[in-house]
Amino acid sequence: MTNSFRTLDDVDVKGKRVLVRVDLNVPMDGGKVTDATRLERIATTITEISDKGGKVILLAHFGRPKGRDDKNSLKPVAAALADVIKKPVAFADDCVGDVAAKAVGAMKDGDILCLENTRFHSAEEKNDPAFVAELAKLGDIWVNDAFSAAHRAHASTEGLGHKLPAYAGRTMQAELDALGKALDAPTKPVIAIVGGAKVSSKIDLLENLVTKVDALVIGGGMANTFLHAQGVKVGKSLCEKDLAATALRIIDKAEASGCAIILPVDAIVAFHFAANTPSHAYGLDAIPDEGMILDVGPQSIERINAAIDDAATLVWNGPVGAFEMTPFDRGTVAGAKHAATRTKAKKLISVAGGGDTVAALNHAGVADDFSYISTAGGAFLEWMEGKPLPGVEVLKK
Repeated sequence: MTNSFRTLDDVDVKGKRVLVRVDLNVPMDGGKVTDATRLERIATTITEISDKGGKVILLAHFGRPKGRDDKNSLKPVAAALADVIKKPVAFADDCVGDVAAKAVGAMKDGDILCLENTRFHSAEEKNDPAFVAELAKLGDIWVNDAFSAAHRAHASTEGLGHKLPAYAGRTMQAELDALGKALDAPTKPVIAIVGGAKVSSKIDLLENLVTKVDALVIGGGMANTFLHAQGVKVGKSLCEKDLAATALRIIDKAEASGCAIILPVDAIVAFHFAANTPSHAYGLDAIPDEGMILDVGPQSIERINAAIDDAATLVWNGPVGAFEMTPFDRGTVAGAKHAATRTKAKKLISVAGGGDTVAALNHAGVADDFSYISTAGGAFLEWMEGKPLPGVEVLKK
């Protein structure tokens, strides 16, 4: 897929000022980074440009500040990044103006500089042309390595691509390659597993997927809405009853597209929403009026695993039960482990993304066994919905 995008293979960075948009929006506690996954992912791009003699100038946002706010400074993140890449990372107290210009002007080939939070300026999110021009003054080329922010048309994520020669960084390239193999040009048959609480947040996603995949497994609270639409009594389960018509429309669209919809055939039901509360497996014709469906049942797990066995490519977004609470993590863990085993045996290309999904796969202990895991939340969802991503479109040849 990245044949259609400009990458670092298409440019000589030696002696150039390279503005690199990265994702430094990492979890922090007491001024310390608690999960360095995103820093580890961007290390490849940063060190490659530095080793080739480019001046690496990092642009990123952190949090949702309204103006300058020390709580959202990138300074401690820059220090953590230096630890990860084993190279010094200088820091400038602003991303535009004299402070930034002086810091960039003092750089030697191979140096790495992190500029302060772009969102300290409201013009960043407005993609203000004057702000884009101020950022562009600091660089000769622009590299976008932040797929997770590519669904936003902001100054540093999209605007710069119209002012400077634009290229995909290695993290972006890996993401585009993985996503291309999953939905754009996949090895068939393709199965998608979509879970989570609500249909309302994933209507566009489901509508797009049923036209792209051969089978769609629906789990989590979402499945209850589909079951209700088909006349199943779901007791006190989480269910968006007002979306019954939407669920039926998606089922009809799937049928017209030749996509099999796989819904639970049994369920794990409890009477309290709490970890380790007593629970039992029930058939769908016997869900108690006071009961809550909190996970797929054993027969449903067998059906999901059988669907994974039939697939060559798997795309996964969202857990199939209330995985945060034992024992209602069983369905998600079983499916995740089965997919991981098939992937390791080279029988499956498995791509997963979304915050809850990544947490669930880590919980199952199989995150490292999937072909690719996207740490991008909103961008991954919008890609699954079939929407063009501004920060990706601007990189096309």
